[in-house]
Amino acid sequence: MNPLVAPEAFARDARTALSVNVNKIALLRNSRHLDVPNVVALSRTVLMAGAQGITVHPRPDERHIRTRDVHELAALLHEWPHAEYNIEGNPTHNLMQFVRELRPHQCTLVPDSAEQFTSDHGWDLPADVERLRPLVAEARALGVRVSLFMDPSPEAMRHAAALGADRVELYTEAYALAHGTPEQAGVLARYAAAARAAQAVGLGVNAGHDLNRANLTEFLRGVPGVLEVSIGHALIADALELGMAQTVREYQSCIQLAQPTGVR
Repeated sequence: MNPLVAPEAFARDARTALSVNVNKIALLRNSRHLDVPNVVALSRTVLMAGAQGITVHPRPDERHIRTRDVHELAALLHEWPHAEYNIEGNPTHNLMQFVRELRPHQCTLVPDSAEQFTSDHGWDLPADVERLRPLVAEARALGVRVSLFMDPSPEAMRHAAALGADRVELYTEAYALAHGTPEQAGVLARYAAAARAAQAVGLGVNAGHDLNRANLTEFLRGVPGVLEVSIGHALIADALELGMAQTVREYQSCIQLAQPTGVR
């Protein structure tokens, strides 16, 4: 844990926190020259419905979240002292400028290319250690918790810890693709092993990518100790049918079902 950030600043109950990625709201808005749907207004709805945080992944071409959105959401989060702001992205592109200006609760470092459709792999450790080291150190010096986007590789977790990261975010597409197939148990076991390896070296564990109402509970039952899930695409798609507030409540119910007896 970042020693510059007081532990009580992130105090929550024992349940896995839900951080809603609002990129897809911005993507829909950007299809017209209007501010509809409004990213900030819907993010407020998300928080009012019980989500513990908001995530954005601003890319250099601003194809969804724009610089203005990042700043306006930072202002919104100041109104919600018990919620967290997670800004993710490639630290060699535009992420660090937001970290320096806004000092969010958490930054998640992702190795995506500028033209990449969506994130599709984690950091290659130890190969990426030296280029990440000064960026991790800078973010932590600013009091920002650092999470590294990682594939479920148990052997890589000690390198993430040696870098000074606070957490890892397990990239969960492989689990989502295996869900409901004969490969599910084996894939889930890999994620559980990676989480245990991370926790053994003092790292917190987050998770995200293609988690949804159908697969989330089983993931959290199979990978205990997940501190936060970041969910965007599926949640926003569900909101088209159920409404935003009800969708957030549905995802919170999925999380609650995964909790050990007595943790509700």
